Amino acid sequence: MDFSRLLSRFADDFALLRAAVAGADPSARVPSCPAWSVGELARHVAEVYLHKAECIRLKAFPEEWPPGVLDPDPLTSLDRTHAVLAGQFSAHSPGDPAATWHEPDQTVGFWIRRMAQETVIHRVDAELAAGLPVSPIPDDLALDGVDEVLKLFVGYGSTVWPDEFGTLLDAPDERPLSVSASHHAWTLRAVPRAGDRPGHVSTTDAATGFDGDALVSGDPAPLLLWLWNRADDASVRLSGDEALLKQFHALRTAATQ
Repeated sequence: MDFSRLLSRFADDFALLRAAVAGADPSARVPSCPAWSVGELARHVAEVYLHKAECIRLKAFPEEWPPGVLDPDPLTSLDRTHAVLAGQFSAHSPGDPAATWHEPDQTVGFWIRRMAQETVIHRVDAELAAGLPVSPIPDDLALDGVDEVLKLFVGYGSTVWPDEFGTLLDAPDERPLSVSASHHAWTLRAVPRAGDRPGHVSTTDAATGFDGDALVSGDPAPLLLWLWNRADDASVRLSGDEALLKQFHALRTAATQ
């Protein structure tokens, strides 16, 4: 996706998120994240927005975090922090430097993409908590989100956050697993620990279709929500080796927790 499209979706999904928070009881539980109330969801989003704005402004991670007291009103907090982050996006080009957790991409553009994806998932959370119909997720945004989960959170994440994956990659099943949506496909292979090198997951683009020993497929939006644990197995199609599917479930859960 180009950055203008991502920024447009960021704005649109924030508006939907805000509307859902406005229509919900702040103490209502979030069905897709039961540990959170609507107020806590809003605070989380506000803190994330402010943190990324600081990563751009400082070109470094803020030393003191979390910030001081945010406005106790969820809508005020969301509005203020969204304005700060949107202001940073407007003041910079996507190629400008920014501190990120993805070493190969230390740019503002990384955060434009990440915040567009962060916002769409949490507006789904807010809509569910408010008892609203879940607004459609455009295919292009959903496909970009699937790509991000598989390559950044599962693939790259397994190399830089090995503790999050526990023993899953010590001696994994190394057979390939395919993920497919629309005309896009990815192949994932678990690579075991070797000496001092931790295990990791290799994620590559692939020809569309079944080219592994197990396959997860579906329409883009349901697949994205399933990867982020916002939808159950009935929302996607699972086929092939059950042990390999079980391993992938454990890996994507570790990557997205």
